[in-house]
Amino acid sequence: MNEQNPDSVELRRMTLEDYHQLKPAVLKSYGGNEGMCWKDEPLNTLIALFPQGQLCVSIGGNVVACALSLIVDYSKFGDKHTYLEIIGNHRFDTHDENGDVLYGIEVFVDPAYRGLRLGRRLYDARKTLCEELNLRAIMAGGRIPNYAKYADELSPRAYIDKVKQREIHDPTLRFQLANDFHVRKVLRNYLPGDVESKDFATLLEWINIYYDPSTAERVHAPKVQVRIGVVQWQMRPYDSMDALMKNAEYFVDAVSDYSSDFILFPEFFNAPLMAPYNHLSEVDAIRRLAGYAEPLRDHFLKLAVSYNVNIITGSMPYLVDEKLVNVSWLCRRDGSWDSMCKIHPTPSEVSAWGMTGGTEIRAMDTDCGKIGILVCYDSEFPEAARILAEQGMNILFVPFLTDTQNGYMRVRHCAQARAIENECYVVMAGAVGNLPNVNNMDIQYAQSAVLTPSDFSFPTNTIKAEATPNTEMVLLADVDLDLLKELHERGAVQNLKDRRKDLYEVKYKG
Repeated sequence: MNEQNPDSVELRRMTLEDYHQLKPAVLKSYGGNEGMCWKDEPLNTLIALFPQGQLCVSIGGNVVACALSLIVDYSKFGDKHTYLEIIGNHRFDTHDENGDVLYGIEVFVDPAYRGLRLGRRLYDARKTLCEELNLRAIMAGGRIPNYAKYADELSPRAYIDKVKQREIHDPTLRFQLANDFHVRKVLRNYLPGDVESKDFATLLEWINIYYDPSTAERVHAPKVQVRIGVVQWQMRPYDSMDALMKNAEYFVDAVSDYSSDFILFPEFFNAPLMAPYNHLSEVDAIRRLAGYAEPLRDHFLKLAVSYNVNIITGSMPYLVDEKLVNVSWLCRRDGSWDSMCKIHPTPSEVSAWGMTGGTEIRAMDTDCGKIGILVCYDSEFPEAARILAEQGMNILFVPFLTDTQNGYMRVRHCAQARAIENECYVVMAGAVGNLPNVNNMDIQYAQSAVLTPSDFSFPTNTIKAEATPNTEMVLLADVDLDLLKELHERGAVQNLKDRRKDLYEVKYKG
């Protein structure tokens, strides 16, 4: 490697002349194969179409690395495409300023300058560009150049898994995984003639968690058949947030394999992260735990998009203007998020932690219609659920945490009542097990469930599905929103319609 000062590195937009400087290194790397170099005419076209997407790195005036990209409307290609299809057979008529994905079509670093983390600089610049342009993701087809050595014994998927586990070294894939890309799919014949990769490639994706879809058209009607996954979470020690989220991702992955539309976690599922703060007062310890709230939300948002499932993140302590609240995040699979704070903190939450209640009751839009979130104790107040029902809520999610069976039964029976009186589905998820190393979190009792109204189209006991008590597991259930419409209009009883508004009403002051 040439002796150079990394501080002299300059990152800038690339010109055709810049590429001419780099071309000898490209030729040398590919054994003099001119076919691996970009020709002037298509490269000029690409630079003219999308100048900010073509980047290079120079050291001491010498261009030593480059990255090329374009914007595509990914729905026109899907996950089964080839490299030539993406670049329009070098015409780049696939570039779409109104597209939603930044597609990487080239990254090259002169081998003499590898080790200076120039590839990472280029990748970081792409991520910044993706965020600035408000694009949903970065995608690329990645070579797996060491696969030919293992092709006789491993499938491409098995090879990728071993690279992830560091049992096999693949310089290209290892670098991409280290830069927060994940493998979405294995592509066949992506780049014909790639002997080292045996004509296979990885379809790589990096999710822009700051993507704002608010200006995008909502072209799909809300779903009618909705599949819900419920996590009955086992409390156990974790030595880091990454370890906790690795376990959470396991459940997201498992539920997404069943094409679920929602996954619900319990209240305070992240409580094990409070263990290192046992030496502090209860007030200080819970505020330390609150520092994890936004990083956890961002991680869940990435999982929601990656696994195509709406995630209700249970709930967790969070500081708003130095006030401690108990927040539940809704991380939508379109990349947007929303939040709801627990309205009624329990007496123990107030006395031990100084918890304050939220000031908003609001149904939230999803691609499966309107939903509501009431955290644990909130479900015991019928007014809150009634306000959500009047706002059009069809599914009420109740993340809870109860230590004794008495506490659990209060939440359970109230949740069943909310389903009947508001003609909606109620989904409740709790934590189980013991957590002896965290103050105020010694024991948990739960039996998570999906509950329904009580009428001919629903289970006679109003239980669509329920978990085994005090056992870590996933619960899956399908609910039919059309049955709610039928109930509203033709039910044996019609709790919403038959209210005596001439005598009483529930009024929301927010």
